[in-house]
Amino acid sequence: MSFLVLALMVTLSFNLSHALRQKMSLQQHSDSMSFSMAVLEARALNYYAVSNRAIAGSYVAMNSLHAYMAAASVTGAMLRAGESNFNDIAKAEGLRCAACGGRCLCCKHAIDAGEIAADFGKEARMYDREVRVLESSFRTAMEGLDLMVDSLHSSQREVHENTLQAVRDGSSHGLSRLKTDTAPTASELSSAVGGMNANEFNCAVDGMDCQGSVASTSADARARVATEIGNASRSGWPSNRNGGGSPPKHLNAQFLAEFRKIPGKGMCQVLDHQGSSKTTQSSSKVDIYKGGRSGGNQGSTVAAVEEGSLRHSGWEDALPAQNSYEALIWSDANGGGHDNGGIDTHRGRHRFEGTNARALTACAGSGNCFMKYRANPSSSRDWGQPRVYSYYTMKLNVGDLKKAPWELNSSRSVKFDHGNQGSGSLTLSAAEGTALSKSLVYYHRFKQGGWSEPPNLFAPYWRVKLHPFTASEARRVLDEAGNSDAATIADAPGVSL
Repeated sequence: MSFLVLALMVTLSFNLSHALRQKMSLQQHSDSMSFSMAVLEARALNYYAVSNRAIAGSYVAMNSLHAYMAAASVTGAMLRAGESNFNDIAKAEGLRCAACGGRCLCCKHAIDAGEIAADFGKEARMYDREVRVLESSFRTAMEGLDLMVDSLHSSQREVHENTLQAVRDGSSHGLSRLKTDTAPTASELSSAVGGMNANEFNCAVDGMDCQGSVASTSADARARVATEIGNASRSGWPSNRNGGGSPPKHLNAQFLAEFRKIPGKGMCQVLDHQGSSKTTQSSSKVDIYKGGRSGGNQGSTVAAVEEGSLRHSGWEDALPAQNSYEALIWSDANGGGHDNGGIDTHRGRHRFEGTNARALTACAGSGNCFMKYRANPSSSRDWGQPRVYSYYTMKLNVGDLKKAPWELNSSRSVKFDHGNQGSGSLTLSAAEGTALSKSLVYYHRFKQGGWSEPPNLFAPYWRVKLHPFTASEARRVLDEAGNSDAATIADAPGVSL
């Protein structure tokens, strides 16, 4: 009897040891799968952040292009302002000539002022022709930047779809190697649990199909985000080209010398010169100069303006003359336009599709879209940060008596009779084990106050950690996996999750 009891204890020890080893392997596999799938999501979110910056940089480049074209175009407009000044002087001098009966010097001044006005007009037309030459290169650059935005978002969609596939099946994109290395006999990821992972990842991106989180914002709301970020990223020159009372420094000195050279005498002043370029709601100057948040800018147009006034004084004995000038250029869905002080120097079309003009699910190839984080105000939803679950099962016994003789038989059980006490049975170990894991993809910038920075998809600081379950979460995952018995145990008090 002693030897029998000792033999049963030995076989029980072997069975339990093997089962515990298998269970630890299964749990390690479940943890590594959850963590690895979460790493794929974090890398995807970080890619969205970097590529979103590149998309915003494309809008900044478009603003700069329009600023350069406005600065080039304003040259003709400024020369036409000089033409208008001397036409005004010629008229004034002509009136004085008529008053003196043609016998005063102002008659000659009227003729000379008319000739100077003609010289200004001739120079203006020459500069307008030069601007028209730039139009082709400008259009090519705009098309290239627009194509880059579309290509970047296409790559974002491809990354999103591949990541969805990986967290849904738990085996694609290299994840299958984890099973080979840690638990080759484990089950595949439950398809229902994989569906939960895919939904969690979709819920992190505004505009994607999502169940159980806040609703998607409108395309207009998403457009305002990208528009304001692009506008806020502009450097000083495209956003603010103020010359004050002196000639603007960004205009060529040789060009500015024309205003002194053509009249030959007198003083020329550039007054109140200003300019700006911006992704705006329209081509209106009011929109271009308007503050960032006013009016809900959805970014349907890229526009730039440059304007000011030109004052000529001290020419002969004529009274001073002053006229304004303006150059406006814009690109929109209708092909844009170019207004150079009332003279159209626009040739061809330079289109801009608009910022995030279409829903994310419908603009894989066009539409200037980007990835926006879907913030959730609820702490129970981890503020919208995606969670990744894993659920696996695996046999804890070997099932082959030649390889594991300590299992005694295929059922790993012993039946016995004990006289008047009756019969009994002893199961040496469990047949199958279950493992459940959870990881959290979270945002954290390493700096003072970094935890107070809200999650977003414009800074690549997404990280991963294994995360504890709540009882309700564990029950939901187990129910989805079809393990209702374990789901009931999850609600039991004192059960560690």
